Amino acid sequence: MSLETSTLDFTVTPAVHQATPEVRAELLADPGFGRLFTEHMVRISWSRQRGWHDAELVAYAPLQLDPAVSVLHYAQAVFEGLKAFRQKDGGIAIFRPDAHAARFQRSARRLALPELPESVFIESIERLLNLDGEWVPSAPEHSLYLRPFMYASEVGLGVRPSSQVTFILIASPSGSYFPSGVKPVTVWLSEDFSRAAPGGTGEAKTGGNYAGGLLAQAQAAQQGCDQVVWLDSQEHRWVEEMGGMNLCFVFGRGRQARLMTPALTGTLLAGVTRDALLKLAADLGFEADEGKISTEEWRAGCADGSLIEVFACGTAAVITPVGAVKSAQGSWTVGDGKPGEISMRLRQSLVDIQRGVAPDPHHWMHPVARTV
Repeated sequence: MSLETSTLDFTVTPAVHQATPEVRAELLADPGFGRLFTEHMVRISWSRQRGWHDAELVAYAPLQLDPAVSVLHYAQAVFEGLKAFRQKDGGIAIFRPDAHAARFQRSARRLALPELPESVFIESIERLLNLDGEWVPSAPEHSLYLRPFMYASEVGLGVRPSSQVTFILIASPSGSYFPSGVKPVTVWLSEDFSRAAPGGTGEAKTGGNYAGGLLAQAQAAQQGCDQVVWLDSQEHRWVEEMGGMNLCFVFGRGRQARLMTPALTGTLLAGVTRDALLKLAADLGFEADEGKISTEEWRAGCADGSLIEVFACGTAAVITPVGAVKSAQGSWTVGDGKPGEISMRLRQSLVDIQRGVAPDPHHWMHPVARTV
């Protein structure tokens, strides 16, 4: 279903009403997460006959959907989440848009959707930022969250891959994902529900994976926990993810510390932040591996002191320390229950690269050239 398109002609129609600098500054002072949106969006259509076409940059506005549009009935949709950062010199750069474009394509393949070319994915972001670049915050822990998504837009109730698809890109100035900031969370080990199974859609970034996790998240909240930790679907023993984030475990101390994250088996999302942190850990001289860890090993490692830190990582929160664990079999504390030294060192190293205050040896940052 991939009709490759190297270039598209964009129609640009700026919004009639735009915020004044004073209003924008007031809104950016406390943007929250995912509740404030910029004034424009990108929209591109796809059809089986024409491929990608009718690319446009228009004012942010509600969508009109026919009640029989396919996505509302069969959930054929995927999305991404990435960030643009204000740089030390005042410019704007996007963190690893190529990696997000590639994952967007993988998700699309799994959901029988057309693949958006990487060049169009990145051009869409650049065009949006050329109009809405003033919405990129400069405060620490703030960024412009970018949400590209595509959905089946064919009207009809037949169960088949849609012959019409719509791609949209919106942007949201955002502060810290967790209201408490970078503080350890308490997690609940879910043994009643599963996020994904082998052969399923676990490695695709699709809304159904998140909808299926809401009940377990509510259960975690009932247990006094901030987040749910997913275990494997067969034994409910092997650790997979925390909510929508990857998990990392730190064994040992000092220069002998070793970072380990659950291996990608097809049920886990291949996190872009996860990949970056594995590379940064190696840069800092730490061993970094992918492997398996059971709930028993997690608990025993915390008890004997061999497992000293655990953190979750993802685009929205970067790194979130895990301070305590609860389950039907008991509860325990990770380390001293506070943010770990290695976790915070990794986080700062990544944030410094994202904000342009440290060298970017892996060429992760994509500068945006302003043309307006």
